Amino acid sequence: MATTRQSAPVGDRRVRRTHAALQGALIQLVEEQELGQISVADVAERAGVNRTTFYDHYRDVHELAEAACTSTIDSLIESVPVPALDSASGEPDADPAGALVAFFENLADHAGLYRSLLGPQGSARVIDHIRSRISTTVHVAVRVNSGAPPDSISSADIPHDVPAAFTAGALLGVAIDWLQRDTPRTPTEMAELTWPLLVAHHAADAGPADR
Repeated sequence: MATTRQSAPVGDRRVRRTHAALQGALIQLVEEQELGQISVADVAERAGVNRTTFYDHYRDVHELAEAACTSTIDSLIESVPVPALDSASGEPDADPAGALVAFFENLADHAGLYRSLLGPQGSARVIDHIRSRISTTVHVAVRVNSGAPPDSISSADIPHDVPAAFTAGALLGVAIDWLQRDTPRTPTEMAELTWPLLVAHHAADAGPADR
């Protein structure tokens, strides 16, 4: 995530209040219009601060969007599904319930926000952050299996993992398409349609030599 600009220590109560006001204002605004149409002046006016105060804390609206959506994005990443090999059969567990349903439910619960952030006028930095976090999560779960929380590992710390990157790109692509079409299917239906593709990809990637 981008580093915010601030004139006082992050623990300062005034800084926290200003961050909360600006982030809350942006979240309200992206429910009303595309992120690309929102200006610093719009956010400052909604938050009840001046533009100078905004620039004391954030470089632009996209950096604010990253900060405002941190907890929401973290919740989304936590629900990313990784097909796990069944200990008895050595085959991927094909139960689509649980993680993948939760992934699409999270998207649906914040559809307006994600549609604005991930849409054609959204934030490339937010999209890249989500893609990178998903790729790292998949790599850690499948390749490393270290039990380390994915958010403690940077994408720069992992090798070039094509299957993990493919999974991240595929999930993000499906999610964006679904959101841009106004979520025509339920999260459960999306999970049922997407899970077999993930399982097939995981099985192909594992290969006989890796089992």
